[in-house]
Amino acid sequence: MEILYLLIPLSLVLVAIIIWVFLWAVRSGQFDDLEGPAHQILMDDDRPVTGQSDKAVDENNGKPPATPE
Repeated sequence: MEILYLLIPLSLVLVAIIIWVFLWAVRSGQFDDLEGPAHQILMDDDRPVTGQSDKAVDENNGKPPATPE
């Protein structure tokens, strides 16, 4: 029975911390866009990844540089 004197305040502190973390997450915008990141993974990029830098593509009028064969 004496353990209740420890467990009840400890559980109240734990509940208070959980509520504070939840309110912080809501205020900081963690739950604003739940579907956007999931759809972003599935969307294709406009340009294919060639391993070349963007500067090399831009210097060649938007075309990737020719690779030696």
